[in-house]
Amino acid sequence: MSSEFENLKDIFAKRLSEKKVKPPTYSWQDLSLQIIKDLKIPGFKRSSVFKICKEYPREVVERAVNDTKELCQSGEQWKYFFKVINNLH
Repeated sequence: MSSEFENLKDIFAKRLSEKKVKPPTYSWQDLSLQIIKDLKIPGFKRSSVFKICKEYPREVVERAVNDTKELCQSGEQWKYFFKVINNLH
């Protein structure tokens, strides 16, 4: 009987230790997270990406990302992204 309680105890401990990830509330948040991942945006620039995705239309942001990927094959794409988005608006 004690082994049953240990198993139950392990189940609850495992469940409590699992990190729950909340899904994005808005579509621009999801777009921001995708851009951060794709362009390897450093941590100190993440908030700028969220601001861009919130303030600009999705089409403009997606065009900037596509232009960045097309024009900047090597190097730091995230820097180029900010230059492109600055010229598109």
